[in-house]
Amino acid sequence: MGARNPDIAPGRLPAAQVERNFADLHPPLSKSEALIAADRCYFCYAAPCTAACPTGIDIPRFIQSIRSGDLEGAAVAILSENVMGGMCARVCPTEVLCEQACVRNAHEEKPVDIGLLQRHATDPFLASGKQLFPRAPATGHRVAVVGGGPAGLSCAHRLAMLGHSVTVYSRDDRLGGLNEYGIAAYKTVDDFAQREVEWILGIGGIEVKTGVALGRDLSLAQLCRGYDAVFLAVGLAGVNRLGLEHEELPGVVDAVQFIAGLRQAPDRSAIPVGRHVVVIGGGMTAIDVAVQCRRLGSEEVTIVYRRGREQMGASEFEQQLAQTDGVRIRHWARPVRLVGTEHVTRIEFEGTRPGSDGRLEGTGETFALAADVVFKAIGQEMDWEGLGATSAVLEIADGRIRVDADRKTSLDNVWAGGDCVAGGKDLTVTAVQDGKLAAESIDRWLRSGRAS
Repeated sequence: MGARNPDIAPGRLPAAQVERNFADLHPPLSKSEALIAADRCYFCYAAPCTAACPTGIDIPRFIQSIRSGDLEGAAVAILSENVMGGMCARVCPTEVLCEQACVRNAHEEKPVDIGLLQRHATDPFLASGKQLFPRAPATGHRVAVVGGGPAGLSCAHRLAMLGHSVTVYSRDDRLGGLNEYGIAAYKTVDDFAQREVEWILGIGGIEVKTGVALGRDLSLAQLCRGYDAVFLAVGLAGVNRLGLEHEELPGVVDAVQFIAGLRQAPDRSAIPVGRHVVVIGGGMTAIDVAVQCRRLGSEEVTIVYRRGREQMGASEFEQQLAQTDGVRIRHWARPVRLVGTEHVTRIEFEGTRPGSDGRLEGTGETFALAADVVFKAIGQEMDWEGLGATSAVLEIADGRIRVDADRKTSLDNVWAGGDCVAGGKDLTVTAVQDGKLAAESIDRWLRSGRAS
């Protein structure tokens, strides 16, 4: 395969076509559709769907409320456990959580549409701005929350509801974290992430300071001195590297960075995309960037993953979505060489297989793919360098912050949650639960008098 010039250009599709391509992935249910869907629920005692929900939403209760026409009751049941119930209804992998646990699956039937019903219940209240949860009397305690993503916002909202004063510090210009910057645009249309943030902040008692980064603009020691308690929800700002020569070539791009730019773009059709795109990885980010490139007009998009289909982090639904959009998925191969001088033009792979000890080993067989753009989507990591001395004072496990069941760190007045903690599952819904559990633990600690 000889040298070639990269083909990266905007406007591969008409703007109207791009707008249609980025329409809502799962349009909301009408009232009649919601009633039909709700009527399929068996309202199980000790419901397995509730047990499968990381935030513990009483799913039969909110579905019964929809069935009886009480949307506010349904919203209360959802949002009291998951303040980001609206976003989770859009992005949560329900097909491997609550809907997979639905008892209708045992009869080889379609599970209840729990995610769509959750959206049906929460959307009207987020749109109205009505606050469902009054604040408790002020306690006089001040808590710093570092990070404006799902974990940080969940923690801030619950603390404010309990009467504490909260300051949220975010390195980004807009709150929302990966909900705002890291999720495919067709999953959260009409600026929903920001509308949900505004509703969360509407409870009051939450001050927001954007463009402020831990390690750069303030230290953990400063926060511990200035506040009664601190919650760290700093996410994973570092990007895993391929570990290949020429990885700094133009055209070798961080997938999350591309998705963030796409989400903030006023005109998606004006975003330059490659004609031939290769995505390295097997998780949700890999699927999101691959599908969006196709919907922007890339002619050939290939995901290459080092293991098999069953080991991919992306759900079966997401994999099928990508293939329906024309994305090719190749398994059992790993990148071994990037080719190009002034820009990447090709990437070479070696076949893989599980060795006798379960680790991957190369087969010796190789192949190459032409590439105008190579996206790295092999996961993120803690940016300890950017966090300054934070890692020196916190106990670390597997490269992330170690916490106990209450999300408390090794420091007396510091908690942590979301993607930055050890053992996390890197999902919005689990981050929300981390924030909620940490807030309740912080509240107990503050009221015990140990903060004085």
